[in-house]
Amino acid sequence: MQKVNELEESIKTHGIRKYEQLTCGINYMMIILVFLLIAVFFISFTLGRYAISISEILNIFFSKIFRLEATWPDTVETVIFKVRIPRIFAAMLVGAALSVSGASYQGLFKNPMVSPDILGASAGAGFGAALGILMSLGIVGIQASSFLMGLGAVALTFVVSSIIGRGNNAVLVLVLTGMVVSTLFSSFISMTKYLADPYSKLPEITFWLMGGLSSITMKDVRMMIIPVVLGAVPLLLLRWKLNVLSFGEEEAKALGIDTSKLRLVIVICSTLLTAASVSVCGMIGWIGLVIPHFVRMLVGPNYKVLLPASFLVGSIFLLIVDNVARTAFPLEIPLGILTSLIGAPFFIYLLLKGKRGWI
Repeated sequence: MQKVNELEESIKTHGIRKYEQLTCGINYMMIILVFLLIAVFFISFTLGRYAISISEILNIFFSKIFRLEATWPDTVETVIFKVRIPRIFAAMLVGAALSVSGASYQGLFKNPMVSPDILGASAGAGFGAALGILMSLGIVGIQASSFLMGLGAVALTFVVSSIIGRGNNAVLVLVLTGMVVSTLFSSFISMTKYLADPYSKLPEITFWLMGGLSSITMKDVRMMIIPVVLGAVPLLLLRWKLNVLSFGEEEAKALGIDTSKLRLVIVICSTLLTAASVSVCGMIGWIGLVIPHFVRMLVGPNYKVLLPASFLVGSIFLLIVDNVARTAFPLEIPLGILTSLIGAPFFIYLLLKGKRGWI
């Protein structure tokens, strides 16, 4: 009996040590990601057609903070504050928003193949932007049309699925309805492109749909911050419930979680993140699908850590991709093309490795 007790105590101690080591490793990984984001953030200021050293950038920042006399050309200040700061912040926000949205959807639907456009947000927002360009709206009008149409597409998905499902296989019906609505709005985009002037409107619509940050301003960044905060903060606060929800509907209800309300909150928040991203920089694919998988390989499937890590890794990834897009080639490459070229091979690699790192 004494040996049995000693064995149980040994197993318990070993389990506690292993848990502490795992927790310590995850904490170290989060710290590394934070420092990596800071490093990429500052390096991004130095990259571009107009070369600026890190020492110059730090000098300008400190001079602005402490109101010191300017000792640099006005061109340098214009490049930093009018071009690179808006672009860098927009890349970080879009990457973080799409990553968190994708991770949340994958937990909600318990499916690693789910991406942020599963319910039609991207297709709806793309149609709204194409329609705004066709109607010759200004940049604010195009962004507003894109954002509202993205929300409308998901609202249509949710209403139709509620009518069809009526409580039976609600998640499956929601996904299938989302696929139908996505196809419908993709057809609307094709119709809009067909009706557009082939010499002016059509190239503008096509280029916008490819995704890019070349025309971003601080006004766009400020407009985007509101829906990103409204979408990301509730998801981060409710991330522990995603752990419970990933075990199944019945298990979550047994623990006192209202799955219908939780599903609605996750859909609304993820839609805000996706629609805001598409309305500002166009349709950028693969981030919300691939980044959550990569983060699971780093920190595991626990959503308490997965969502914050996805926020950081998504920001880092799109920031690096944007740096490549604006410096690696004579002409700037649309972000949607680069994320597809990087994301598709990486996802094939994940498929070859099997289900390691999946939910």
